[in-house]
Amino acid sequence: MFERLQEIEKRYNQLQELLARPETLQDKKLYPRYARELAGLSLTVDRYKQYKVLLKEIENIETMLANKEHHGEKEFLKLAKEELDQLNEKKKDLELQLEEMLLEEEDSIHKNIILEIRAGTGGEEAALFCADLYRMYTKYAAKCGWKMELLSSRPTAIGGVKEVIFSLQGEGVFKKLKYESGVHRVQRVPQTETSGRIHTSAVSVAVLPEPQEVELKLDPKDIKIDVYRSTGPGGQGVNTTDSAVRITHFPTGIVVSCQDERSQMKNKAKAMRVLRARLLNKMQTDQKKEISQARKSQVGTGDRSEKIRTYNFPDSRVTDHRIGFTLHKLELVLEGNLEEIVQALISEDRKRRLKEWKKE
Repeated sequence: MFERLQEIEKRYNQLQELLARPETLQDKKLYPRYARELAGLSLTVDRYKQYKVLLKEIENIETMLANKEHHGEKEFLKLAKEELDQLNEKKKDLELQLEEMLLEEEDSIHKNIILEIRAGTGGEEAALFCADLYRMYTKYAAKCGWKMELLSSRPTAIGGVKEVIFSLQGEGVFKKLKYESGVHRVQRVPQTETSGRIHTSAVSVAVLPEPQEVELKLDPKDIKIDVYRSTGPGGQGVNTTDSAVRITHFPTGIVVSCQDERSQMKNKAKAMRVLRARLLNKMQTDQKKEISQARKSQVGTGDRSEKIRTYNFPDSRVTDHRIGFTLHKLELVLEGNLEEIVQALISEDRKRRLKEWKKE
């Protein structure tokens, strides 16, 4: 925990220096970004400075009590011990505050996300459930007051979607939805099933923090942009112009396509946003692998191949396998009432992170 606090204080001092530079003051993109980051760190740094001053006071009193010259002064020693007890209580309170601030700082580091939902095993039934999850997240987003923007979708003929990509913007969006990455299973009787047998299908969800342009610069030499005619169902004009865009990033092999808009420029802008988010996610994943293996105590690894949740229709049950949490409110959950599950995941993850910090 204290290593992280030292890093934050170091970054705070660095930001103060950066903001004082004339070139930063003239940069309309960097200056507000640095100013926001500085403001976000100021309270944590202030508390940490208070904590360090408190540690120094405790050290001085302990040194005084250990000094044999004062051993005959009973009244003085009594007062010193009382003050030491009070300071130690303040120390505990400040430590709890700092722990909470660090957890909040980690959770609030990204305000916007790009959420990708893809149909997995199960054919058309998986595509229908993909549409159900999309509806669930958009309804939850509306309840939270977040802004939603559809970036790309691949609908099927009977109302499902093979893939849907959309962005969510607003306070607490990453904090609340970062645990959704992984495989979501559905157990129900498909619409096409005549014998009434229950099938299990799967959908993968990926939650990608959306970077700012200044955080992730792309070299034009590293990307290839192709335009082509949109395919699939669409309104008048959708299939008659080369408005669809495909962007290939050579160093990573990542390919992003977007064809939902009639405007080629709008499709290109949306595809670039998705590409940036996927690149940031890859960079962060690679960095974590280099530093260490995913911690066993974590609530999930964030890997979209990990089975995280099952939606069982016959029992009206939703189970999150990572924390053993079950709700018998399937219909309500699919209507966007995710808060109970979200809060259970946040609470469990915080407990485990605090426990890990204390071990260190």
